[in-house]
Amino acid sequence: MTEAVFRETTAEPRTQSVPLAHLSLELGHLYMEDFEAGPGHLRRHLARVRPWAAAARAAAADRAGTTRPRVSTCFLIDDYFTRFSSPAELVPLLLAEADRAGLPVDYLARESGCAVAGKVPVAEAVAGRIVEEPPPGSYGNRPAAAETGWLANGVRSPTARAPQAMRKATAWQPPTETAARRHSVFLDVELWDDTPDGQRVWSCPFLAAVWQLARLGLLRHQGDAVLEPHPHTDSGFPDDWDELPALIRLNPRAAPFAAYRTCSVLPNRFLPVEHAVRVILDQTDVEPEALRQVAERSAREGVPVPPSVADRISYLFYEGS
Repeated sequence: MTEAVFRETTAEPRTQSVPLAHLSLELGHLYMEDFEAGPGHLRRHLARVRPWAAAARAAAADRAGTTRPRVSTCFLIDDYFTRFSSPAELVPLLLAEADRAGLPVDYLARESGCAVAGKVPVAEAVAGRIVEEPPPGSYGNRPAAAETGWLANGVRSPTARAPQAMRKATAWQPPTETAARRHSVFLDVELWDDTPDGQRVWSCPFLAAVWQLARLGLLRHQGDAVLEPHPHTDSGFPDDWDELPALIRLNPRAAPFAAYRTCSVLPNRFLPVEHAVRVILDQTDVEPEALRQVAERSAREGVPVPPSVADRISYLFYEGS
């Protein structure tokens, strides 16, 4: 007599794997005011990016050893905080200037896709995976980031309180960084705020953290990959930003969008934002199966990645805006 074994399909969670390049090279993360400044402003940005992009490619080749490095380029457009013009007008301008600078763009992304991609609440899902590191000596007397929308990399300065009768006022204490090297660099990051009508607005640093997770191939929703590139097959671009996919592949022969490591070439005004990104990623519980897939594949290729997700990210900041 044969015994039949029945098993719920949901009891076997599946985590989709994604193709991976060696390096995801970001050529720009600009806002609508940057595009509004005209082609000249964009041209100057790309001219400054060009030598640093070459340096990032050289570093990727050095890490890859005898293997030809797979490098894909991407560009992020802010359509979340402000909207200006239309994809039909702006995207051809961007691509023309990038080609002129010798920096072809393989993938184009909309920042609003880091908040919601299709029907997937991406930012909300990542926020749900934040696990705050309890600072040494803390007693859980501060509200959680899930309640306040603020995430710190250490102990905040205590709130001043009115002294009770027969008691002295508590002396002021400075904030302290959890992993300080003798002196603290304390940072308190705003993850979101809510409008009077209850609409949640995600902060630039938080969306930038989501963007980095997407580029590292570590975003999943119920096991499925998030922000997968859509091939661009039309001759033009739509008039409405909502009609443009969150992530499009412009070059059909491009290396994969996601990569073992990322590098972003940015003006130095982004430095505080990217500091905040590291604080967020250091306290985010990334999907373990996605981490395992990346670690195993990178090891097989002889280009192992650092255990820390934040350490897989690099930046090249140039002076100016």
